[in-house]
Formats: sequence, structure tokens, C-alpha cells
Amino acid sequence: MDTVEPPRIGPVIQAERKARRLTLEQLAARSGVSKSMLSQIERGEANPTLAVLWGLTQALKIDFADLVAGGVAHRQAGSIEIVSVAHTPEIRSPDGAWRLRILSPPALAGRMEWYDVEIAPGGKLQSQPHAAGTVEHLTARTAGLVVSAGPGRQTIAKGETARYRADIAHEIANEGRGTAEALMVVLYE
Repeated sequence: MDTVEPPRIGPVIQAERKARRLTLEQLAARSGVSKSMLSQIERGEANPTLAVLWGLTQALKIDFADLVAGGVAHRQAGSIEIVSVAHTPEIRSPDGAWRLRILSPPALAGRMEWYDVEIAPGGKLQSQPHAAGTVEHLTARTAGLVVSAGPGRQTIAKGETARYRADIAHEIANEGRGTAEALMVVLYE
């Protein structure tokens, strides 16, 4: 029986860290993984847990799949990555009023994110201010959506896109009779 060699994660972590000009100390601070553990991982002397690897991919802003595949630079030209519906992360409101399906890759979190939005009739997606300079772009796929940002309030027709500041308190409400659907892109400055 042939044995399949596990991916060499240490060299990928080291290459990605060096590409970002980070010291072991800096990556340790960003990821929450100790400097000594990072050093052992990079040398292939430690078997990191999934939680440790997740922390490192988030700190380096790389996809977990890229880490296992050998790094971002090693992705084959012309390859197509498919994320199944079952593996698309979701955020749901506790009361079931809205659902966000996270369509953007984890590596872009905090820079640019996009979501599939569904809001039940009468439901509201209320958000506290995001980081300074953040802007949301909401494209309505159905009628009934109303966006409020600061003192502004605007109804969005099916197919229209609303662009508004998201570094102030803002809200997306469904004033229609059916479930409202939209695509939302969040750009962080």
C-alpha cells in the first residue's frame, strides 16, 4: 500500500512570513502562536493542531487550502476552486430575521468581503460602525429593501445598487412581503 506524504506546511509558513517581511515575533503576536512553536513548525519539528494552523492562515491572510496545497504561489494556472454550498460559511441572526452567506475567501477578510444576503419580511440587519472609511455596496435582487445610514434612508428597487458609508451605524430592512435578497460587497479603506 502506498503512503501519501503529508503536506509540508512549515516551509509554506516560513515563505509566506518572509514574503510579508514579518519576524517570528511579529507573526507570533498576530497569530497567537508562540515564537518557539512557530520556529518548530517552520523547521518541520512540530505537528500543529488545526486551531494553530487556522490562526496562522488568518494572520498571514492566506487560504487554508493554499497552505495545504503548498502556498499561494503554487496554485496552478487555470485551476478553478469550487466551494460547495455545504462549505459556504453562514451567519444567521438569532431570531431568524436574516442570513448572510460569506462568498469571499478568508484571505480577503478585513479588506474586501462579499455576501449573499437574505432578509425575512419585516426583518432588519442592523450594524454598528465598521472601521473608518468602510463602504458597503448593496445590490438588490428583489424589491422591498430599505437602507439607512446615519440620517440617510433610501428604498432600493430590484436591480439597483446602493453605496453608503458603513463606518457609521447602518441598517438594511425588508419592508416587502416576501424574502428580500441582495448581494453585498464591503470595502475597507
